Amino acid sequence: MRCQECGAAAEKGLTTSVTDLGECLIIVRNVPCYKCTECNEIIYTADVVQRLEQMIEAAKSLMQQISIIDYSQVA
Repeated sequence: MRCQECGAAAEKGLTTSVTDLGECLIIVRNVPCYKCTECNEIIYTADVVQRLEQMIEAAKSLMQQISIIDYSQVA
């Protein structure tokens, strides 16, 4: 896979996604992604984006101030 920002190679890896919803902060750890070897741009596949959106919606319904979710344990 190539980076959409700089065109360099992107390698499989894991990252942490942080979503600030104002009233709460949702942190999802161990999210599969591609990381650019040059500019560190993070690229998610469509299925990972969909799953992240589902996790965020579920965490929002709990209305906690901070939610930390491990992607590998929930996906």
